[in-house]
Amino acid sequence: MSSPLIYENDPTYQMAVKQLKEAAAILGLPDDVVEVLRHPEKLVQVKIPVRLDNGKIAVFLGWRSQHNSALGPYKGGIRYHPSVTPGEVVALSMWMTWKNSLAGIPYGGGKGGVRVDPKKLSPRELEELSRKYFAAIAKDVGPDVDIPAPDVYTNPQTMAWYFDEYSKIVGYNAWGVVTAKPVDLGGLHAREVSTGFGVALTAREAAKKWIGGIEGKTVAVQGFGNVGRYAAYYLAQWGAKIVAVSDSKGGIYNPDGLNIEEVMKVKDETRTVINYKDAKRISNEELLELDVDILIPAAIENVITEKNAPRIKAKVISEGANGPTTPEADRILHDKGVVVVPDILANAGGVTMSWIEWSHNRMGCFLTDEEALNRLDKIMTNNFHRVFDEWQKKYSNYPMRVAAYVIAIDRVVRAMKLRGWI
Repeated sequence: MSSPLIYENDPTYQMAVKQLKEAAAILGLPDDVVEVLRHPEKLVQVKIPVRLDNGKIAVFLGWRSQHNSALGPYKGGIRYHPSVTPGEVVALSMWMTWKNSLAGIPYGGGKGGVRVDPKKLSPRELEELSRKYFAAIAKDVGPDVDIPAPDVYTNPQTMAWYFDEYSKIVGYNAWGVVTAKPVDLGGLHAREVSTGFGVALTAREAAKKWIGGIEGKTVAVQGFGNVGRYAAYYLAQWGAKIVAVSDSKGGIYNPDGLNIEEVMKVKDETRTVINYKDAKRISNEELLELDVDILIPAAIENVITEKNAPRIKAKVISEGANGPTTPEADRILHDKGVVVVPDILANAGGVTMSWIEWSHNRMGCFLTDEEALNRLDKIMTNNFHRVFDEWQKKYSNYPMRVAAYVIAIDRVVRAMKLRGWI
C-alpha cells in the first residue's frame, strides 16, 4: 500500500474530500472521477530565505495549490499564518474550485500560503518575504494562468508587492496578475468590503426566505476582521440588530444592540472589540450559542461542531469563514431546521469582485464603487436564489451545502468532459 501524500492526513483536507464524496454520490460520479477531483493539478512548495533586521537569515516555507483549471485560470488567495500546511492549502484550493464554479465566473480554484507569523516581522522583512515568495512562484502564475488575491494576514499592500515583483520579472505592468490591489494600482475600493457585503447579502436573502425578512432580526458575528466587520455593517444598514461581535481576544454582547460604527472605531484604535464600553464581555464559544436569529461565523474553520451544534439557537447561519461548520454539525443543524448558507456561496463576494476587477483591468476600463457593488448585489442575489430553489426542489433532505456542492461540482465535471479530460 502506498504512503499517504503530503496533504492527505490533514484534517481540513479530509473534510473537503468528505464533502466532495457526498455530493459525488448524489451525482452518481464514478470513483475514478472522484479520484481526479480530490487531488490538485499542481502543488508547488518553495523556500523563502529572508534576511532579518538583526542580520540573521530565517527560512520560511510557502505553497501554491492549483486544484482545477477546467473552467479557467486558477483563482484564490494567499495567506500568511504560522499554522499553514500543505493539506490546508490543497483543501482551500478545492473549495475555491467549487466556489468559483457556483458563482458562475470563469475561474478554476487555487490557494497559497506561507508558514509565518507576520506579526513578528518588521515592515521591511514582510516586504522581502512577500517579494521572494512571489518571485519563487512567478513561473506558475500570471493573468491567464493563476491570479492570487489576499487572504488571512495579507492585504492590498501585499498585492502591490506581488504585482511589482511579477511586473519586474516579465518586463511589463501585468495589471491582472493579482486582484484586490490598491486603488492607485487598478484595484477597486469596493473589493475591501465585498466579501463581508456578500455574506450580509446571503444572510439577508436567507432571512427573507426563512424568518420573515431582515428588519429587526438579531445577529451575532464571530470574527471582526475584514469579513465580519463589513457583514455586520451592512446588516445593520439594512435594519438588523447586531447584538454580539468578537475577535481573537474575546467578544462583546448587548441585547439592545451594538453601535457597529463605534465598534469598528474601537477595533481600529485598540486592535480589539473588547474595549467597547457599552457591552458585556463574552467568549467566542458563548457567542456561537447566543439566542439570536442570525449567526455569522467569520473567524476560522471548524468552530461549529457536533459538540456545540445542538446548543446553537440561530435559525440562519451565513458562513463568512471557510469551513466553519463540520459535516457532522451541518447535519445536526439541518435536522433542527437551521438554514446554513455554505461558505462557497456566502463568502463568494470577494472572488466575484476580484473577477470584476480582473476583467476590467484586462479591458482597460474602470467602475465606480457604487456600480461595482450593485453588480455584485445582482450576481450574488441571483446565485443565492438559484441554489436555494434547487435545494428546496431536489435536495431538501440534505443540508443546503450539499445542493451547492452538487451544482458546483456538476459544472466542473461537465467542463472536464467537454475538454476531454475525463
